[in-house]
Amino acid sequence: MLKAVLRGLIAASLAVLPLTASSPAHAVETLPLAEAVAALPVGIESRDGYDRNAFRHWNTGVDPSDGCNTRAEVLLSEAVEPPTVEPGCRLTGGRWWSYYDQVWVTSASVLDIDHMVPLAESWDSGASAWSAQRREAYANDQGSAVSLVAVTARSNRSKADQDPAQWLPPASEVHCRYVAEWVATKLRWSLTADETEVVVLDEVATGCPDQTVTYEPVP
Repeated sequence: MLKAVLRGLIAASLAVLPLTASSPAHAVETLPLAEAVAALPVGIESRDGYDRNAFRHWNTGVDPSDGCNTRAEVLLSEAVEPPTVEPGCRLTGGRWWSYYDQVWVTSASVLDIDHMVPLAESWDSGASAWSAQRREAYANDQGSAVSLVAVTARSNRSKADQDPAQWLPPASEVHCRYVAEWVATKLRWSLTADETEVVVLDEVATGCPDQTVTYEPVP
């Protein structure tokens, strides 16, 4: 009788194992923008101790063998018309759409790779407590299509390290998209938002009833 019970328990355990192994630890989430904003943890931001060098960025990228760093890989992935890749991963030609200011760009040299949530803002919002390895992963995040974005240097430097309460893209028609990508990045990395930031995010979300936010949390 005891052996029969043990065999039953083992069989039941083995039946569960494949399901456990195949279940993703962090499933992709999709929420209406207003619900995603409500899901943001609210906190007090502090820039004490911030140093941009705490985030090692533009590392060897996803594929170290291709000779391209993260910046170049983002440019290649976002090109509407792909550039020619020359030795040393020098990019010539190509065409990009800078969505912040609705401008076509035909030279990679006039583009910046913007961190959707700037490094300084991420520090304020929780990254100050991260390990150096996690900060590097954040600064080079190509696991999400919205974490890094190729835009004109002019628009990126206008934004600087400001959050949506201080800066939104000059093209008002992209505010819904921009705020959704901002919120997605904060939720992906479990970053907080301050109260003033949340107020503005809520205001924008009110005018974007059809906008959704999709993100995959990073462990």
